[in-house]
Amino acid sequence: MEARIKIVEPKDAEGKLKELYDKFNGQLANILKVHSLNPKSLESHYEYYKVIMFGKSPLPRVTREMIATVVSSENECFY
Repeated sequence: MEARIKIVEPKDAEGKLKELYDKFNGQLANILKVHSLNPKSLESHYEYYKVIMFGKSPLPRVTREMIATVVSSENECFY
């Protein structure tokens, strides 16, 4: 399935976007790439994503991943 939102892949990134991709060291989830046309938005969402997925929580990491998977499936977003 083709993405509905245009994204810039790491190999094509320039300027601030390239700096961010380099900072993420290849650990960029596809859900974050939708912000590639707006690097400031990407940077902000990345910080939020880290807290939600890796921060302290009463939900174990595996549960958070499962919730994200189900929501993505229901939204027909197959990252």
